[in-house]
Order: sequence, then C-alpha cells, then structure tokens
Amino acid sequence: MSRFFATGSDSESEESSSADEITPKATGTTFNKQFEELTNIIKTIRNAMKIRDMSKCLEEFEQLYRAFLKSKTIVDKEGVPQFYIRLLADLEDYLNQLWEDKEGKKKMNKNNAKALSTLRQKIRKYNKDFETEISSYKEVLNSSSSKSDDDEGVTASKFLKGAAVGPNTTLSLCQDEESESEGDEESEDWGSDSVDSGGESEDNEGEAASLAVVFLKKYVFFNLELKRHKKMEQVDEEADEEGEGEEGGWEKVKGGVPLVKEKPKMFAKGTEINNAVVIKKLNEILQARGKKGTDRSAQIELLHALAGISNENNLGEGILVKIKFNIIASLYDYNTNLAAFMKAEMWKKCLECIDELLDILFENSNMFIGENIAEDSENLAISDQPFRVRGCILTLVERMDEEFTKIMQNTDPHSQEYVDNLKDEGRVCGIIDRLLQYLESKGSTEEVCRVYLRRIMHTYYKFDYKAHRRSLGLQGETKSEQDQEESEGEDSAIIMDRLCKFIYAKDRTDRIRTCAILCHIYHHALHSRWYQARDLMLMSHLQDNIQHADPPVQILYNRTMVQLGICAFRRGMIKDAHNALLDIQSSGRAKELLGQGLLMRNMQERNAEQEKIEKRRQVPFHMHINLELLECVYLVSAMLLEIPYMAAHEFDARRRMISKQFHHQLRVGERQPLLGPPESMREHVVAASKAMKMGDWKTCHSFIINEKMNSKVWDLFPEAQRVREMLVRKIQEESLRTYLFTYSSVYDSISMETLSEMFELELPTVHSIISKMIINEELMASLDQPTQTVVMHRTEPTSLQNMTLQLAEKLGGLVENNERVFDLKQGVYGGYFNRGSRFPFLITQYERKS
Repeated sequence: MSRFFATGSDSESEESSSADEITPKATGTTFNKQFEELTNIIKTIRNAMKIRDMSKCLEEFEQLYRAFLKSKTIVDKEGVPQFYIRLLADLEDYLNQLWEDKEGKKKMNKNNAKALSTLRQKIRKYNKDFETEISSYKEVLNSSSSKSDDDEGVTASKFLKGAAVGPNTTLSLCQDEESESEGDEESEDWGSDSVDSGGESEDNEGEAASLAVVFLKKYVFFNLELKRHKKMEQVDEEADEEGEGEEGGWEKVKGGVPLVKEKPKMFAKGTEINNAVVIKKLNEILQARGKKGTDRSAQIELLHALAGISNENNLGEGILVKIKFNIIASLYDYNTNLAAFMKAEMWKKCLECIDELLDILFENSNMFIGENIAEDSENLAISDQPFRVRGCILTLVERMDEEFTKIMQNTDPHSQEYVDNLKDEGRVCGIIDRLLQYLESKGSTEEVCRVYLRRIMHTYYKFDYKAHRRSLGLQGETKSEQDQEESEGEDSAIIMDRLCKFIYAKDRTDRIRTCAILCHIYHHALHSRWYQARDLMLMSHLQDNIQHADPPVQILYNRTMVQLGICAFRRGMIKDAHNALLDIQSSGRAKELLGQGLLMRNMQERNAEQEKIEKRRQVPFHMHINLELLECVYLVSAMLLEIPYMAAHEFDARRRMISKQFHHQLRVGERQPLLGPPESMREHVVAASKAMKMGDWKTCHSFIINEKMNSKVWDLFPEAQRVREMLVRKIQEESLRTYLFTYSSVYDSISMETLSEMFELELPTVHSIISKMIINEELMASLDQPTQTVVMHRTEPTSLQNMTLQLAEKLGGLVENNERVFDLKQGVYGGYFNRGSRFPFLITQYERKS
C-alpha cells in the first residue's frame, strides 16, 4: 500500500519498507509534500470548526479542494484517502447541526452567517461525488459503536487480527484519558504514529495493519466512556445509600454521552415539607438572583419545582401565588440587556404563568395582593385567612405588554415568524381584559386608569370593518352572517369612548390623559369621523405644550396629526389635510418622527447609545402608517392648492410658496433632460401638475388615477371608490379655476355653459365657483345673468408693466441694502428712506391706469 495513505508523518515515510523502494525518491518526496499539505489544511479546518469560524472554514475548504485536485494522479491510482472522507462526513454533519440551531444562527455575525450558507451548499454538492465512500465510513463507524456498547470485554486483538502491530501500539492502549481524548484532535488521518513502520511486511499485512489502526482509537474511546459510565453508576448507588437525593439519580444513557441529573434536588429525604421550609428554600433561590455566575434557567426550573412541591403538599394558594410572582419576575430578568427580547420558549412560559396567577386570584376572592404589603406582614398559610401577599399583578402585566412590543420590534416583519408572534396579541389583550375585570372590583382608580390605557393602546390603531359596515347600513348577505354581526358586541368606537371618558374624569396624571386623548383622536380620524377628531384636538390644546412631553408621547402626537390629515383628505377638505401634514412632511424626517425607522446620521449627531434608545421607541411594523400613501396625499393636496395659486399670482414678485416640498419636486421634474412616461408616485404627481397648469383636467386625472397609482396608494383606503370620486371632482374644480386665472386675459367674455361642457361640471357648480372667485377679488369679472356669460374686466397690468414693477422692486431692494451698509459705517440709518419712494413716477402711472 502506498505510503501516502498508510503513514502519518514525513519521518515515517523516510523509513521506507521494501515495497516502497520501488518508488523513485523524487516521487516519494512529492507524495510527502502533498500529504503534509492536506493534513495541515484539515487541521486548520477542524480548529476553525471548534471556534465556529465559518469564514475560515470556507476559505480553508476551498484550499483543500485545490490541494486535492493536485493529488488527482495519486488518488486515481491508490483511491481516496480515509482521512479525507472522514473530514467531508464530519464537516457536513457539523454544518447541518449549525443550520438547525436557530438561536446560534441569530448570534452569528453577518460574515459568518453568509459563509455558513455558502459552505453548506458547497459541501452538499461536493459530497455527492463521494456518496459511496461516506456511507461506508458511517456504516463502519456505527457498527464499531454498537459493538463497543454491547460488549465491554472486546479487546484490541479482535480488531488487529492478522495485523502487524509494533510495541508502540500497546503504549497507546495504556495512555490515560486525557491523552486519548486529545489523540483524536492531534491526528487528522486514520493512521497512527504507534504503528511500527520500520518492519518489513507483505501488502496484505500492511492493509490489515492500516485497518486495525482505523478502529483502534474508536475502541479506546468507547472503552474509556464505559469506564466513566461505571464510575457514574457507583456514585449514584452511594448517593442512594446515603439518602442525599430524593430527586437525584443519574440517567443511564448509551454511546458514552456525558450524564446529567434528571431534576435538581430540593430537600433531603425525610424533611417535613411545610410553609417555613418552602419559604426558606424560596429565599435561598432568590438570594442567588442577579449574582455573577448564576444560571438563570436553572433558577426558573428550581422555582417551578418548588411550586410543584407546594401543590403536592397542599400548602395553600397564598404561598403558590408568591412563588408564581417570583417565577414571572425571573422570566423577565432572564435577559440582562434591556434591549434584548424574550425567547419564544420563555415568552410562552410567561403567558402561561400570568394566566395561572389570574386564575388563582379569581378563585380566591379573599386574597389581597399589593406592593404596599410588607414581607413580614404577609399571610401565606392556609390557617391565616385572608391571604396577604406582597406583589403587583398590574406591574407584571405592563411588563408583559412591553415584552410583546420588544418581540415585535425585533422580528423580521416580512417573515412568517412575525405573523405567528402577532397572533399572541389576542392572548395579550385577553390577559389585559381579565386584569381589568379583576382591578375594577379590587384595584384603585389609578390602577384602573393604567390598565385602561393599556387596552386603549391595543385598540386605537385598528380599523373596525364590521362597525364601519354597520355605520353605512350594510349587513351580511346571509342570515347567519347577520346574526354573527349582531352578536359581536360593542363597536370599537363605543369601547374607546367608554375607556377614554373614564380616564378624562378620573385620571390625575397628565401623561395618561394625554395619551388617551391622542388615541381617541386617532381612532376617530381612522374611521373618518373628522369633526369629532378635529374638535377634540382643538379643545385639548395639546399642540401648545406637546414639545415638553416625552418622546413616545411626541411620536403618538405625530401619528395622530398624520391620521387627522389623511382623514381630512378622505373627506375632501384639502386645505385642512395640507395644514395637518405640513409640519411632518416639510421636515424631511417623516419616517423618524413617526417612529417607523431611523435615518442615517453622523456619529456626531447621534452616538451608539442614543441609537439604541431610539430603536426601543420604534413602533411595531403592523402599526405603521404607509409613508408612500402619506407623501402622495400631501403632494396631491399641495398640487390642488398650489397650481391655482401660481396661476393667480404668476407675475407677483412677492408670491409665497404654500409647499416647499412640492416646488422642489416640480424643479426636479423640470431638470430632467429626457421626459418619459412617469414611473414613481412623485413623477405621476408632477406630470399631473403640469397638465393642470394648462387647464387640461382629463390628462391630470389620468396621471393621478390609474392602475399603478390605484395599487400603490388609492386602493389602500377603506373607501377607495369614494376617495377616487372626490379626487376627480376636486381636479375638475381646481382645473377650472386655473384655466380662468391663466386665460382670463385672452377672453372678453365666456359662456358658463361652455365651461360646464369643457370641465364636465354641472352649471350650478360652475356658477358657484366663478361667483366665489369674483367675491374674493381673485377674478376681475362680472356675471351676465340673462346670457349666462362671464364678462372679463381688463384691469390687470400688461406684461411690460408687470416686468417694470418687478424691476422697480428689485432696484429698491438693492438700493436699500447699499444704504444699510453705508449707514452702518456712518453710524446712522434710515435717513434716506424717510423721504418717501424713489420711484414715484412708475407707481403713480400704474395707480393711474388701475
């Protein structure tokens, strides 16, 4: 057999056998170098596997693949080496274990996670070429394992039958446990340094020796594990004899797996279980809480075991409630980092414990709990009725609600996991409702207000479709659907009204009342109750002092104002919608102000600690307001206000901008070198604005309402068809106003009937619009009722006069600036300007003409 596969080092290869003397010296040197290169790479891969360095594993695996290709000629002649097959099998199993460990994958950094995915795909594809060798290797491994389990007396001679074994082999059998456990790591092949390579042997003897070494280490490993197993059994028997572990005992397992205890021991045998003993044990467990090195999961298990012992010995509900309080508190303390969220297992345990605690409280009406109860005045024994337990159920439920928010914040919103976690909200609301029922009979007014606010926070942002259908007079198609709708109970509007009004009347803290008002306004606006929402906002005067509130309340205020603006838009109140959305949209930070994400900033503006704090304030994804819908509503509102205003003040030098953001979008559209069909929502609004400037309402309508805009924006409204009809109406009216402003100088008179046909509006509507324009002095014209025509008055200045006025304004500003600079040097100011205007002729001429 070739030295390339049968030996483990260069020194062994130099002591060549008679069979190897046939091979030339140069070829042997090449074998050794290639062998050394492969073993070194394998060693590096195994070290990287120990520390879970996937990037290093991927890099070294690619090197191993290239090194193996270099040895292709030897492999074709001698076969694939066993240590290479062993690595491929071990690496694939290792990667599969890592892939199934979801918690471990979450803790990986980005590079390691990417390398794990890439390496897993490569090894699965690569191992298809070695399926036969890998399966045979695993069969041999499994068979050797089962033999060692069944028969402890198996000796090395069974594996070494017909093999030539040197004296060093015996030494390896007599090594201690530590050297044997390290031996598997030190050698990366199936060979062993203990094989005597100096003796001469035939080919069949060499193959037998190699096969013996294959199983030698496995035998030693399992033999040592069996010895450990026997030691553990002896320890277990001694512990049983001494009576030290009622709950103790070692679990017997196969395959040499490290042994663990079934349950932690709580009390020694023969101990009488009573209240004092259990309380003492509870205090011992709690004393370790928060200390360095304390196993938090073990603490939770101990508390659960203690609760079970209390139940078995019928110690009463008082002590059980006290233990439950501490279990829930330990679950909350499991994560020391405030930003970390509870694992799914801990979260389910928490919900179950709170439900169980509420069950006990409802069953025992004679039990009193509260934070004001001192520990030395607690009544926990059955004989000491009524029970008095220190603890606050409201604090636990509030913390549970916060943990639910953290879970939703830290879950990928586009995954199925987010949907599964969101299903727990029904259970959370159910716990809050049960707590509300309990506190209404036993709690204080302040506690009731706090839990009312928690219920409001889970209700205010949800659109009640069934209540909306009932408000529109719509009913189910079948009788069963109608009966189901009638049995639904109170509408969300009635629930919100009842909860909020209780807080308005009873609460003594400004924060709870402020949050309740904002949630009430939001809920009104969400259901298109514009006047109720507007009146409540104006009466509360929150806009006067909201800047002094804490950031979460400010975020809620911003969300409420945005929802108020969207509500006004749905109701066709364009100016109110624009005013409500102006502050949020003009800042350019709508995403951040609404608590829906963080914008990229310099580290000077926000350090890492501030960023963590702001991330904790973010609103969960299912509560988000669509930012594209928000921007579209704002831009369309600005278009309907700005375009007629621009047409009316085309030559006004002092014309102000209603919306800077809208003007910015217009300038961006004008700078485009090539104008194609609009793609984004902004491009659609800009194209519609250009059409409205020309008075072309049909083109404007086609850009605002089409399939693409419907899918992006308008179909997201609950009453999408009504919103589209309102938009068409507004576009027609504002296009008529723009047309009259733009082309009034061209007409001497124009028939209202013609305008009605052009803009497809009813004649009374056209008459109403023109009358308002004349009354507000926006249009210099008069109505001729018999002929139903608009007669234009030529009082507007000509283009030349407009340009002259603009020049006069600019020259006046220039002179004023120069005089100010000059007067600052002289120490006086304003003397020149007190003499009146410098352009009396121009102004007099214009005034005379007008």
